[in-house]
Amino acid sequence: MWQEVRSELHPQGLEIVTVALDVEGADAARQFIEAAKPEHPSLIDQAHVLDELFGVVNVPNSVWIDETGTLVRPAEPAHPPRSPIMEQLGSIDLSTLPPDLADVLGEAKKIRSESEPYMHALRDWVARGAESPYALSPDEVVARSHPRPLDVAAAAAHFELGQHLHRAGSIEGAQAHFRQAHRGQPDNWTYKRQAWNFVSPVVQGPNDVYDSCWIDDVKKVGAENYYPALEMEPRRPR
Repeated sequence: MWQEVRSELHPQGLEIVTVALDVEGADAARQFIEAAKPEHPSLIDQAHVLDELFGVVNVPNSVWIDETGTLVRPAEPAHPPRSPIMEQLGSIDLSTLPPDLADVLGEAKKIRSESEPYMHALRDWVARGAESPYALSPDEVVARSHPRPLDVAAAAAHFELGQHLHRAGSIEGAQAHFRQAHRGQPDNWTYKRQAWNFVSPVVQGPNDVYDSCWIDDVKKVGAENYYPALEMEPRRPR
C-alpha cells in the first residue's frame, strides 16, 4: 500500500513514515510491517502520542510536513490507491459467513474511501511544494485542526492511565479509564478500537465491558460518516 506510494514519489523527494497505533507494541504490529516489506521508516506508537500531538482520531490518517518541518496539512483520512485488505473484503460473499461477521463486513464495505482525490493532491504537493494549492497556510492548518477542550484533554489523560494500567496487568483498572476516555471524546475511534480489541480481537464486537462496540457505533453514525469527507478542493493560487 504505502510502499507503492513511496516507490512512486520518493525519487521526487517525498519520504513516508508509517506509524502503527498499538498499546501492545511491536509484537502486535510486527507481522503487518514485515508483510509490507517497507523501505520507509515504520514506527509503532504504543502511547498514541499521534492522537495528542496531531489530533488523529482514526486510521488511516496522515499529516503533511514539508522540508522545513512545517505542518502543511493536519490529520485527515489518507487512503492509498490500492488496499489489499479492501480488495479482499470486496470479494467475500457475505452470505457464506456467520450473521454477526457478515454484519460487520457489510458495514465495512460501505465505508467511504477517497483515495483518488487524496493521491491527486499528494502528487501535486510533491511536484510543486509550497506552490501547490493543496499546501495550507499556518492559519489554515490551525483552522482545520481539531480543538482540544477540557473533555478531550481529560480523555487523553484517562487513555494514558488506561494504557499504563493495562501494561501493568491491572485489566479492570485499565478498562475503567478506557471507558472514561470513550465518554470524554466519543469521536476518537483509535481510543475505542484499542480498548475493544482487547476484549473482542479483530471483530471488536458486542461485549459487556464497554458502552458500545464497533458495529453499533458505525451504524449509529452511518458507515459513510466513519471518515469525514476530505477537504481537498484547491486553495488560492500561490
